[in-house]
Amino acid sequence: MPWLFLLAAVVCGSEPAIVAQSDDAATIARLETEWNSAHARGDGTALAALFADDLVVVVPGMRPMSKSDSLGVFAVGRMKFDRYETSDTKTRLYAQSAIVTGRLQRIRRMGDRSVEDDWRFTKVYVRRDSGWQVVSFHASPLEP
Repeated sequence: MPWLFLLAAVVCGSEPAIVAQSDDAATIARLETEWNSAHARGDGTALAALFADDLVVVVPGMRPMSKSDSLGVFAVGRMKFDRYETSDTKTRLYAQSAIVTGRLQRIRRMGDRSVEDDWRFTKVYVRRDSGWQVVSFHASPLEP
């Protein structure tokens, strides 16, 4: 019978972690939707809330960008997205961080020029006092 008490302690003791992880997974999924939608709308205000002050963005064909650099693209309206969609996403949760990987397909316009991107990406979220924010976004071309 002592094993029954041990089993109950293990099950009851681990439940809050499971619930918290489930809540965090739902939050990250919601933030991923907000990220994509804000990019598609060119919503710098929404992106500013998602971007950590120490954000680093590394994407093909551009120099590494800070939060200010990234928001600047939207402020001047230099680039607009006709498509910004992710798929094949996987989220790994840790105590104070989350890593999201997946595929990003986007169509961006710069003036009268249109460019299609098909990338693999890695995004790192960190939980801060103000909530979850993205500290790193890295993309590379999807190999055929």
